[in-house]
Amino acid sequence: MSKEYKRTLITTALPYTNGPVHIGHLAGVYVPADIYARYLRLAGRPVTLIGGSDEHGVPITLKARAEGVSPQDIVDRYHSLIKKSFEGLGISFDIYSRTTSDIHSATASEFFRRLYDNDRFIEKESMQLYDAEAGQFLADRYVTGECPHCHNPKAYGDQCEACGTSLAATDLIDPHSAITGSVPELRPTRHWYLPLDRWEPALREWILEGHKEWKSNVYGQCKSWLDMGLQPRAVSRDLSWGVPVPVEGAEGKVLYVWFDAPIGYISNTKELMPDSWETWWKDPETRIINFIGKDNIVFHCIVFPAMLMAYGDGFQLPDNVPANEFLNLEGDKISTSRNWAVWLHEYLEDFPGKQDVLRYVLTANAPETKDNDFTWRDFQARNNNELVAILGNFVNRVIVLTHKYFDGVVPASGQLEPVDEAAFTDMEAFKASLTDNLENFHFREALKDAMGFARMGNKYLQDTEPWKVWKENPGRVATVINTCLQICASIAVAMEPFMPFMSSKLAGILGLSELKWDEVGTRPLQEGTKIGQPELLFEKISDETIQAQTDRLENIKKENAIRNFKPGEVKPEITIEQFGQIDLRVGTVLTCERVKKSDKLLKFSIDDGTGTPRTIVSGIARQYAPEELVGRQIVFVANLAPAKIRGVESQGMILSALNADGSLAVVAPTAQISPGASVS
Repeated sequence: MSKEYKRTLITTALPYTNGPVHIGHLAGVYVPADIYARYLRLAGRPVTLIGGSDEHGVPITLKARAEGVSPQDIVDRYHSLIKKSFEGLGISFDIYSRTTSDIHSATASEFFRRLYDNDRFIEKESMQLYDAEAGQFLADRYVTGECPHCHNPKAYGDQCEACGTSLAATDLIDPHSAITGSVPELRPTRHWYLPLDRWEPALREWILEGHKEWKSNVYGQCKSWLDMGLQPRAVSRDLSWGVPVPVEGAEGKVLYVWFDAPIGYISNTKELMPDSWETWWKDPETRIINFIGKDNIVFHCIVFPAMLMAYGDGFQLPDNVPANEFLNLEGDKISTSRNWAVWLHEYLEDFPGKQDVLRYVLTANAPETKDNDFTWRDFQARNNNELVAILGNFVNRVIVLTHKYFDGVVPASGQLEPVDEAAFTDMEAFKASLTDNLENFHFREALKDAMGFARMGNKYLQDTEPWKVWKENPGRVATVINTCLQICASIAVAMEPFMPFMSSKLAGILGLSELKWDEVGTRPLQEGTKIGQPELLFEKISDETIQAQTDRLENIKKENAIRNFKPGEVKPEITIEQFGQIDLRVGTVLTCERVKKSDKLLKFSIDDGTGTPRTIVSGIARQYAPEELVGRQIVFVANLAPAKIRGVESQGMILSALNADGSLAVVAPTAQISPGASVS
């Protein structure tokens, strides 16, 4: 940051209220924004963190239609859930409001009207898809069809979620209405467009010349859009849900959600500070930071700045837009529609008191420069091996030793030896690196710096071994424990942006009434201060707890596979004579056992009605325990040529069906049949 600012306004992308928030949202936007806001507060720098729900847009109306309720019912439900979830994780918004508020509607309407009155729009007619059965034009997500790029049959009219390509509804192959399923027709309609090309020279100078320090993914995507040449973009839609277009002749039209939503940053600031909001948006001494995910880069770096330029009146443009990449889950893309996610509200229920663990893991594995992966095993390992074994272990040992040797009172420090001075030198270095990384939005590296205090503290404690020195030199132990307690105090401050709950607990134990960034690496704890009793800051997470989460995901994967199942192509036709050559019969399982040295094979003894049991080997051991099948009837191929399988001669084949989720089920008659009866 080259310029010193009087204040910082932080905005976070507004989540859609058509569902809860998940760890991808947290890692991409909300945890990084909260880390930065908390750091600035600790440093004594004025900051406001603005958040809110995006409550307009087609996904919300689709959700409402599917549930048979109103869009307002949907947004009321999820706005409340999202707000409560953020509070539970400690996201320290100064305000978390919504775009259905009266103040937002008035602000967005005034914004559009000013641009309209100043001839900032182009009004033009275009051909758009129309559902004659529903009697309405179809906005982006009301149209589904085949993606022209990857041929995904379920692409939306604005984007293909399979390949990520941005689309127009008219690009789709074989489009259908998401409302009635009918084939839409093209009809003319009039809309207002923001001519982005008019602002392209100013945007090019502002971004390409003025902000080369931006993250490479942000700068590169902006440059790509600018190099392709900007085109006018519609700012209205033919919908009934949203902020009505505030001009005559615009009945049945609302503001497009990507014009409407970013104005929510302004309206939410107005709601929080009705008398001073302009200071935070129009004073050049305010630094504006937009925290977003990479899918929002074009809207926050191209569209919204162009809107502000068109409006004028001193609105400041963002100084930085530190967008993150995507977080995947167990090697697969997080997907709301497939329920492939870790939902924040469910996490808070399943892991009470472990908010900081999630914050820590999401930061340690943040997708800052490339897509990253969240796994439950990594979550467990970071908790047990880092938070418990390193940070928690150090703090607990220090507090226990303080009570053991000094009755829980901060002892006086004597003459520092080189090892003690080295500890404070290390803390100064950690603080310098930590501060630099936080200032430049390198939160993964910053967290490593903050953990460096605990790692160094453990090493210092082991090197000084106060338990061995106590009898001979209690004065030396006092110096060591004092130093360790000062390290703990630095941990309480340095970790506060990342793990505020732990930090608050540790500060309480140490008797720190206020945390200040300037005191990191110093000696804020005064001699004679009474500290609290030792408390575990973190607890180990068991294998059983993690297994429950991985089992849940496995079940979701199976449910998705079954839901999206499509039969394979039918094999080439055969004649009735050819089919007649296959001898299918019913048999009763007499015995069943596992084939030695195989986790896949079962050995059956089958009553086939001949009086001599038939042996068949089948690869269904992963789906069935042997004892489950004894006494059951199955269908088998009786005239299959015998084959040796793991040293056992198999005299046929048991028929089974392969389900979409990979499971197998044996084919069996629904009524008791005589063994050996033919199947035809």
